[in-house]
Amino acid sequence: MEQIFDDLIELYLREKVGISENFLTKQLSSDLRDNLLRLSEENKLKDAQIGSGDDKVQNSLIRKDKIFWLDRAHSNAAENAFLDLMDSFVVFLNTTCFAGIKSYEFHYALYEKGSFYKKHLDQFKENGNRQFTSIFYLNEVWKQGDGGELRVYLQDTCKDISPLQGKMVFFKSSELEHEVLQTQIQRMSITGWLKND
Repeated sequence: MEQIFDDLIELYLREKVGISENFLTKQLSSDLRDNLLRLSEENKLKDAQIGSGDDKVQNSLIRKDKIFWLDRAHSNAAENAFLDLMDSFVVFLNTTCFAGIKSYEFHYALYEKGSFYKKHLDQFKENGNRQFTSIFYLNEVWKQGDGGELRVYLQDTCKDISPLQGKMVFFKSSELEHEVLQTQIQRMSITGWLKND
């Protein structure tokens, strides 16, 4: 995995967006997707909100996904395997880049057909502990026209990233505005933040 980690960070340092096409194995992606679909069937997903603390609100004009937070307390094998992988990545990031990451948080995100997330920044104004945004895609099948791309806004242009299974996207939370374009199919992912709190 160290080569995958290294390639991801090198691309991030060069282009401000790191992308790894096969960060998650097909098996782990499938297991996480199956778990997300099971949680959805059990009505355990919640409407995503915007803001933080007491200012959290649900606003479907800005964001229409449903989420469920990962936690080792769930004792789910797929979630724990994912979190083990992220533990290894954080150690690598801290060792090679002196990033100072001390914690993280991740949630499943389910976008049904017609859902989107308007342009935003992941860093809260009143709390700067989110250092890096990490997004992992779980859709087994995606083709041009299915929508749901991640659009990242760079200095003079924007970059659209397809939500293909196993892919990881990595960027600085305080720097890059981004959005999820309207999806035409069910779109499944994990989104999270590496934090310095």
